[in-house]
Amino acid sequence: MSQLPSRDLLEIDGLEPQHVTAILDSAEAFLEVSRRPVRKVPTLRGKTVINLFYENSTRTRTSFELAAKRLSADAVNMSVATSSIKKGESLYDTAKTLEAMHPDAVVIRHPESGAPHFLARHLRCAVINAGDGMHAHPTQALLDAFTIRKSLGRISGLKVAICGDIAHSRVARSNCALLTRMGNDVHVVGPRTLIPPDFEKAFGVTAHDRLEPALQDADVVMLLRIQRERLGEALLPSLREYARTFGVSRALLDRLAPNAIVLHPGPMNRGVEIEPELADDKRSRVLDQVEAGVAVRMALLYMLIGESQSSRAPT
Repeated sequence: MSQLPSRDLLEIDGLEPQHVTAILDSAEAFLEVSRRPVRKVPTLRGKTVINLFYENSTRTRTSFELAAKRLSADAVNMSVATSSIKKGESLYDTAKTLEAMHPDAVVIRHPESGAPHFLARHLRCAVINAGDGMHAHPTQALLDAFTIRKSLGRISGLKVAICGDIAHSRVARSNCALLTRMGNDVHVVGPRTLIPPDFEKAFGVTAHDRLEPALQDADVVMLLRIQRERLGEALLPSLREYARTFGVSRALLDRLAPNAIVLHPGPMNRGVEIEPELADDKRSRVLDQVEAGVAVRMALLYMLIGESQSSRAPT
């Protein structure tokens, strides 16, 4: 099996196409495990995975927990609300406390960009980024790629439209990095106030402020949640106005390629990003993404901590 280039998974940068392919191929095998009557293998017996989530999460935290348990690892979910973190403990002290417990991997979600990178510099074990600030969400991009390949039979040569709040989206950044690297034509679309001016150049994508050209003949449409907690009135007048201008309707879906699919990382705002009755359209792969999340995270845990690897010295 192809080794990953690092003991950690902090962002898509550093993953070459062959690494992405290896992860997706491994996830195919673990998808089959999740569909068995007995959904468990002894692959990571004796390993410990700590889920350290400073932000609320349903899909990501639950899928990492299930991924560890289905590989027979011990999964520990740290509740930030009842931990010493609420008493003012620094991320460094939390890291050293966790290290004293000898975990094999720490999965972290944090509101500050760069927090997983900081943790990786101070821990001997593997660190997996489950979303940091507005920076990166690499496992979401990988599960999206898995869903695309499973649905369309390939992960290159596609037109992909990513729609919504690009500026605040770590999902958009990681998907743009992965999908362009795999040879796709990626378009981003949203209000100009929600697309950073240097985004096209930074990620090699095409930006639009109208849905029609972005969706025309697209093979994949990825809708992003409007992050109301990060927005101010200066960036977006109202959700009603956004839904009127950038919400996906049936007429817009008819512009897609014949076998196109629709993705959404969740949670979905029905009636904002997409018309409510279309959220469950036959082209939707939202639930497939959820299933893929467990398989991809099983593959990553196996590839990062399942083989004998020497621990690095922390700084």
